[in-house]
Amino acid sequence: MAGMSESIPAYEATQSGALTPAMLADYRESGVLILRNFVSRDDCDSLKQRMLEMVDAFDPATVKTVFSTASDSHQADDYFIESGDKIRFFLEDGAFDDEGNLRQSKADSLNKVGHAMHDLDPVFDAFSRTPKLAGVAASLGFEEPGIIQSMYIFKPPRIGGEVLCHQDSTYIYTEPESCAGFWFALEDATIENGCMRFIPGAHKAPLRKRNYRDESGAIVNEIIDETPFDLADTVPAEAPAGTLVVFDGRAPHYSGPNLSDRSRHAYTLHVIDQACHYPESNWLQRNADLPLRGFHA
Repeated sequence: MAGMSESIPAYEATQSGALTPAMLADYRESGVLILRNFVSRDDCDSLKQRMLEMVDAFDPATVKTVFSTASDSHQADDYFIESGDKIRFFLEDGAFDDEGNLRQSKADSLNKVGHAMHDLDPVFDAFSRTPKLAGVAASLGFEEPGIIQSMYIFKPPRIGGEVLCHQDSTYIYTEPESCAGFWFALEDATIENGCMRFIPGAHKAPLRKRNYRDESGAIVNEIIDETPFDLADTVPAEAPAGTLVVFDGRAPHYSGPNLSDRSRHAYTLHVIDQACHYPESNWLQRNADLPLRGFHA
């Protein structure tokens, strides 16, 4: 193992994507695994180019939904709530000036795009469904993997917002829990531009919160365990472009603001096991005409 940091296991990706016994043991222990050179930089650039084409066609005057983990205001917005089977654009909290105009270019004003590019766009579909990714999922023990959501994350320069420490199974919950994150660095992710940070081994602790819709359809953030995350224990997951970071749904992680002059584009897939129960109370729901699919084309 040649780690990028002392505490997060890091390896060169295998050609097939399958995890070696050592990789799998490190993943089980840490809850997170860095796989360098999983995809080529050309593949990263192709995905970035396709997203920029989508951004060019987006009119920010029509939608001004801000995504922020600090305020969670997006959780009351139907544009967000109904995005599980659509492609929708979410702006950064600091995107607008006092006159309501964008401070920077459209691409440098967006927080993310989600949540179904992998099903609705052929370029994202091809990137998201490969034998190599199927190999990772099989190694992790998924019986029937399903890609439940995709997110293109911009982390724009100067205004890229902090993402508070959280566990993804809070939002993407199954019984039993099965969520895993597949996070691709499309550009170099460094401490300076707000790379992700994890608490290795903390995925063995309980789920802290459960996010769901109540009977009225309103989003509830239920606290299960009040124990706070100790950010002093976090370790940066610096990742050159082409790296895949795989992490358990209970792995606590966050990213600081991007105050640098360089963006930190990334693409994330969240995977669940369709052999598990996916509650109807989960915020993210999909129309029956867009069934869940795994990694095979």
